[in-house]
Amino acid sequence: MADIINPDNEGDLQAQIEEVEALSSIYGDEWCVIDEASRIFCIKVSDDLDEPKLTACLQIILPPDYPSISPPIYQINAAWLRGPERAKLANSLEDLYVEHMGESILYLWVEKIREFLVEKSQSSETVDQPENVNMTAEEEVDDDDEDIPDFRTFKLNTENAHLFMDHANDEEVPPIKHGNSITDRRSTFQPHLAPVVTPRQVKMVLESLYENKKIASATHNIYAYRIYCEDKHSFLQDCEDDGETAAGGRLLHLLQILDVRNVMVVVSRWYGGILLGPDRFKHINNCARNILVEEGYTAST
Repeated sequence: MADIINPDNEGDLQAQIEEVEALSSIYGDEWCVIDEASRIFCIKVSDDLDEPKLTACLQIILPPDYPSISPPIYQINAAWLRGPERAKLANSLEDLYVEHMGESILYLWVEKIREFLVEKSQSSETVDQPENVNMTAEEEVDDDDEDIPDFRTFKLNTENAHLFMDHANDEEVPPIKHGNSITDRRSTFQPHLAPVVTPRQVKMVLESLYENKKIASATHNIYAYRIYCEDKHSFLQDCEDDGETAAGGRLLHLLQILDVRNVMVVVSRWYGGILLGPDRFKHINNCARNILVEEGYTAST
């Protein structure tokens, strides 16, 4: 049965198709289709194509009435981008939209972000180190950290999406499973798992978890996810330390080793006042692996 298209949105749909084709041609592999039916896209933006120092990921949802009425729903993912700088960049994108209301805006947004990255890169040489938030006293550096890939560049941001969320397509919160906890020296670790196929579902899962007062009170809520992009035969993957330095990258590394897809794992840690050293990473990954096995995402071996 053919889709029923609202005649009022035919022009918008055609404009979106032409814009997406143009962006795909311009940016090549940097442009990724997450879910074409839901009009969800992602583009990796860097300050320098040959030797990038700073990278950001712009995730976009195109509402049915974009560009004629609604702006794109967007999130900018970059671990180093915080506070006033994030607000400054968001304001510049929204100013651009206001100036070009009713027109296709994505190319201008991408180049504005690139311009911002270039300026940032030129003004500082240490900005690639994200600030630590909600830190415990447990910040010792482990010798094997250098063996773990650093995925924090693509940290999912949920701070600015509320500006345009009224236009988002309706999606149900994915079912969330809660695993068995591990306690060691008064620190408790508990895993949570949800199937996800879009960045918006990742945000919904986090919001749902934070509605639970116990989970919201955790010292750290570390997460990682992997979403398979069918059209690119590649993954959209991301992680968050939430103050537990390097834990998110290690968790994402585990998901990669296990080759799981379309799943998100969150590990909550309630700090008990005693430093665990490297054992904390072991508990985080054991929690995650256990719930992935329980839910059938990977074999017990």
